[in-house]
Amino acid sequence: MKRTVLICASILFFFSCEDDEGRTCTTCRSDQTANFELCREGNGNASVNGDDTNTPYDRYVEDLRETGVSCGGI
Repeated sequence: MKRTVLICASILFFFSCEDDEGRTCTTCRSDQTANFELCREGNGNASVNGDDTNTPYDRYVEDLRETGVSCGGI
């Protein structure tokens, strides 16, 4: 019985964990640039077209908005 409970708990734990290393991306555009892919990397930084900017994502997005760049749903 204890073994069954342990196995069930392990399975539930495995499937309930989120992927913290995940990457979310959107497409950005402006009148002065070609469309580009902006991603929030697992380390919290922004990357552009796969290159890490070494800048926190939220700050990078804020700077883009100030320059007139629009990005997907953000």
